Amino acid sequence: MSKTVNYYHFLISPFSYLAIERFNALAAKHDLTVNYLPISVMDVFSELDVLPPGKRHPSLQKMRMDELKRWSGLLDLPMNFTPAHFPVDQTLAAQMVLAAGGASANPDAGKLSDAILKAVWEQEKNIADEATLIAIADSVGLEGSNLLESARDEQWANAYANTTKEALEAGVVGSPTYQLEDELYWGQDRLDFLERAIS
Repeated sequence: MSKTVNYYHFLISPFSYLAIERFNALAAKHDLTVNYLPISVMDVFSELDVLPPGKRHPSLQKMRMDELKRWSGLLDLPMNFTPAHFPVDQTLAAQMVLAAGGASANPDAGKLSDAILKAVWEQEKNIADEATLIAIADSVGLEGSNLLESARDEQWANAYANTTKEALEAGVVGSPTYQLEDELYWGQDRLDFLERAIS
């Protein structure tokens, strides 16, 4: 019987980007049902009284950068450590993922979510730019223009806000967070624990 994982994430999270291939492999291996649930970066930081990366103590900024370089090297993943468009407003991108069926485990939403993360961390693209979002959606086989227009609807703005609220109520503190039943696994380096729980 397929198990369901709620995948809460920021669409500008470098650690979510680093997890893409391994999480997708895990999901395929165990035939998981995955709900792709982008959540608001700033709302999470505000709720938890956490500073954005650029405003943290220099020692914390250095440690974050060191970790990104170590993991990128270990996983042999291309990565721009200081992308041209970061931080950036992910609101419309998140609403597009939800409009593509993110909360109903639609694989199209997963493809779009992954492509948006790669656009930030591999391709130096601005995911707040509408033309860029249309092109990203088109690249994964979606009708970008139609999806963008749909995503503007208040329905998806409310869905984004509600998804963030539900994540915070569940105890989510960052990205990526994988929820299996009532258990949370925070971080791309917790995928082994998630797999053990699934198995």
